[in-house]
Amino acid sequence: MTFLEPLTLTGQNVILEPLSHEHHDGLVGAARDGELWKLWYTSVPRPEGMAAEIERRLAMHEQGSMLPFTTRLIDPAAGGPGRIIGMTTYCNIDAATPRVEIGYTWNAASVHGTGTNPDSKLRLLRHAFETIGYVAVEFCTHWLNHQSREAIARLGAKQDGVLRSHRRTSDGVLRDTVVFSILEHEWPMVRNGLEHRLAKHP
Repeated sequence: MTFLEPLTLTGQNVILEPLSHEHHDGLVGAARDGELWKLWYTSVPRPEGMAAEIERRLAMHEQGSMLPFTTRLIDPAAGGPGRIIGMTTYCNIDAATPRVEIGYTWNAASVHGTGTNPDSKLRLLRHAFETIGYVAVEFCTHWLNHQSREAIARLGAKQDGVLRSHRRTSDGVLRDTVVFSILEHEWPMVRNGLEHRLAKHP
């Protein structure tokens, strides 16, 4: 398996499936759940910009720099895919080192704190470390996005540093980026922590 080959990852509460244009309406609904695009320090697309964001992510996949997913809840009644709640990706893929970033992630406001984020991260991290054999997985976020920084730290990732004036946001303002990572030898401890957290969300 190559790292860019589309795949589906099934967890306890969520399913990560390859992003497609057919997910557009479900993703618009997920973004409207909490009007997430109004959080200026995030990059959640507005409803009218969702089609362009899907196209952008699919184009980056074709270029070899991203593997994008749509996140769905598992429907307990059907035992399979339920409603769409957000997006996530493998990005900044460095096959030579090898390492990768998990990023461009957002979930509907109504599922925050329900275990969907650790479930998603557990599946992505397990695939990266145990199936592909990457030596490091990176996470990046806006310096002012304290909710995201706290969530990444709770995963068990360690802060590597802050890149000052690293990137321009959609409104042209330079942002500072906080970089975290999990290394291969840290993965078993991180995995145990995530599994323990998920045991609280059966």
